[in-house]
Amino acid sequence: MAEEKIKLICNNKKAYHEYFIEDKYEAGIELVGTEVKSIRMGRCSLGESFVVIKDGQADLCGMNVSPYEKGNIFNKDPLRVRRLLLHKNEIMKLEQQVKIKGYTIVPLQVYFKKGRVKVEIGLGRGKKLYDKRESDAKRDQQREVEKNYKMRLR
Repeated sequence: MAEEKIKLICNNKKAYHEYFIEDKYEAGIELVGTEVKSIRMGRCSLGESFVVIKDGQADLCGMNVSPYEKGNIFNKDPLRVRRLLLHKNEIMKLEQQVKIKGYTIVPLQVYFKKGRVKVEIGLGRGKKLYDKRESDAKRDQQREVEKNYKMRLR
């Protein structure tokens, strides 16, 4: 079987720093034509975005898709709320987790898969300050080990 081609558009590095990501889901996203063209050019940002579930729908709030240059009247608001396309049972499962355990849902990355725009969302639990320090220390330690290993190979 051939591997599926995925073209990464943008990712949310801040999410991995701020949250422990427990589960990941792939969701389609409801867009208009000019937004797809703008995303194809790499003009989107997940910096301050989050997912809200209400009335049985998952909505992506705060994702910035810059207006398409040649879109004129067809351009939509860059920060508008966009609906995520998930199965009903996935939405119900996510809603229960958020209500009961205090998790939050954050978008992790936006990419093209088979010509469609997809968003990877993660069910995350917030990190405390000491958790962030601990993960930074582990990352620095790993970097040092790799650096020493490379020095030995030379």
